[in-house]
Amino acid sequence: MIVRIMGEGQVKLDDSHFIELNKLDDELLEEMESGDGDGFRRTLAALLEAVRRLGTPLPDDSLEPSELILPTDDATLDEVREMLSDDGLIPG
Repeated sequence: MIVRIMGEGQVKLDDSHFIELNKLDDELLEEMESGDGDGFRRTLAALLEAVRRLGTPLPDDSLEPSELILPTDDATLDEVREMLSDDGLIPG
């Protein structure tokens, strides 16, 4: 799966990593719903770090269609709320 982190670029992730990423996504969703700004910021950073660590960066000149788009590290709670589906940022 190709994942884009806004403002950074794209990474290719193996589907086997989505169990770990979905746990962080569920945690992020709970923190957003409860208004836990500090927890939201911490979990968003952990989610993006996991994508960077587990993924393989694509070259900057590569323009693959992204199956998933994640916000930047400095995205606000409201900005991320606009990106959410019922499943969170990561479907499944």
